[in-house]
Amino acid sequence: MTAPSFSGGCQCGAVRFRAGRLGRASICHCRMCQKAFGGFFGPLVTAHDLAWTRGAPRTFASSNKVKRGFCGDCGTPLSYDFGGPIEIAIGAFDNPAVAAPEIQVNPADKLAFFDGLCALPVRAAGAQPEQEAFNAAVVSFQHPDHDTDVWTPGERR
Repeated sequence: MTAPSFSGGCQCGAVRFRAGRLGRASICHCRMCQKAFGGFFGPLVTAHDLAWTRGAPRTFASSNKVKRGFCGDCGTPLSYDFGGPIEIAIGAFDNPAVAAPEIQVNPADKLAFFDGLCALPVRAAGAQPEQEAFNAAVVSFQHPDHDTDVWTPGERR
């Protein structure tokens, strides 16, 4: 059996990383994570022995304590650096399932509707044929979910 791969990167492929091992995975409800991820929370995991294997993230100091890394080309959120082990955005991993969240942090900013999200109805297959046809015709220009020897950002595969 092979060890899980802890590699990943941004949407366009300009920035890639690999971690030796992962620590605790969490979802952070703080307002800064909501804004940084453009979502309801920030999913992060501690990345030990982290190496940037292609390019490097640009950073933004979101506070006096934290720098957030992102791809300067496509904008993908990548890292959270508070001066300790760097945390990596779970969705940026080639296989995000390697970092299932174990804890929620900063609940004071949790959005009131968050806990009910899993109870929302799910659109049944076949319910909207036009939408399904649109989705089937989408061609992804994102970097594939694995390391590549060569990649030109924006390249179509």
